[in-house]
Amino acid sequence: MILSAVLASCVLQCAEVTPLKFERTRIGDAKVIYEAASVCDVNNDGALDIVSGEYWFEGPEFTTAHKICDVAYQSEYHDDFCDYPMDVNGDGYVDIVTGGWFCARLAWRENPKGGTGLWKTHVIDDACGNVETVRFWDVDGDGHVEIVPNAGGRVAYYTLVRDAEGKGAGKFAKHVVKPDGCGHGLGFGDVNGDGRGDFIIPDGWIEAPEDRAKGAWIFHPEFKLGAASVPILVHDVNDDGRADLIVGQAHNFGLDWYEQVLKDGVRSWVKHSIDPTRSQYHDMALADIDNDGRLELITGQRYRAHNGNDPGERDPIGLYYFKNKGGLWERVTLDYGPATHASGAGIYFWVADVDGNGWLDIVAPGKEGLYLFKNMGPVK
Repeated sequence: MILSAVLASCVLQCAEVTPLKFERTRIGDAKVIYEAASVCDVNNDGALDIVSGEYWFEGPEFTTAHKICDVAYQSEYHDDFCDYPMDVNGDGYVDIVTGGWFCARLAWRENPKGGTGLWKTHVIDDACGNVETVRFWDVDGDGHVEIVPNAGGRVAYYTLVRDAEGKGAGKFAKHVVKPDGCGHGLGFGDVNGDGRGDFIIPDGWIEAPEDRAKGAWIFHPEFKLGAASVPILVHDVNDDGRADLIVGQAHNFGLDWYEQVLKDGVRSWVKHSIDPTRSQYHDMALADIDNDGRLELITGQRYRAHNGNDPGERDPIGLYYFKNKGGLWERVTLDYGPATHASGAGIYFWVADVDGNGWLDIVAPGKEGLYLFKNMGPVK
């Protein structure tokens, strides 16, 4: 099914009208209801593919599905809370890094060199704790991302061991930043402007030392963000030269930004609302979706995040981007309605120019289905 976001907004009687045209296509059948997805070239044929849960969908049409593996299903959840492409073993083919809540482990799935056979699963850490989801940031500043799960009430990161040529060696080194008391929500970015990325957790930020692997990380308990999104975004919202925070309430109503204020060397945080009317903003990303040279906030509702037990879980779901106008935000609706007809954002969505037309697209997974929103540029 293909539907422009403009038409969808009119049909569903939403207040906003998008200035961009999106074509919405469901990928896979009714069984493809995983909450994570990514975009990468699985078989090295030059065309981008979509990976979600048990399958990869061959681009550019995404109508042919190839089985990767079996993913355990429990209590309405598939135990697959991220699908990140990374060449772990250095063979020139991207593998998939994943994490699970119920299995409480991190793992990577080995790409059979673009073949159509099942992928072998390798354990990275089977004692990391229940994995809410996973993020990938360059923690040590070497130009390569680390694996950072929101798991086990701690902050830890995993560095891919590389050979002399810089290729992945198929194993990881674990570094614990804070062993406990970290809660639901995780972010990363340079809070204090020293050029090093710091970690954000719901009750404060963790300052990076010069030697991230061996130095002591310093915890600053400066705020209370609640059951926060993963990620918590670090971004200078009001262009004052200081990093602010953008936070969704993953299991309640609310989307806010926290302004960093420095006065006489003392740091404080001022909360500003972006959208108080919708719930379960669990995943989010910053990207220039309309090619105006500024980053937009892309997010949406995670459908049935707690199987119907969160505030607002029975409300219509939606996918949105927000334009930042000096700290004031304008919501643009790409999709909105009941889960039988509309898409949210899942727990791990992906933004990429899938079709190569110069406009960023959105791959939105969830219990409601896997959707590709192809950005066709300005409405004409």
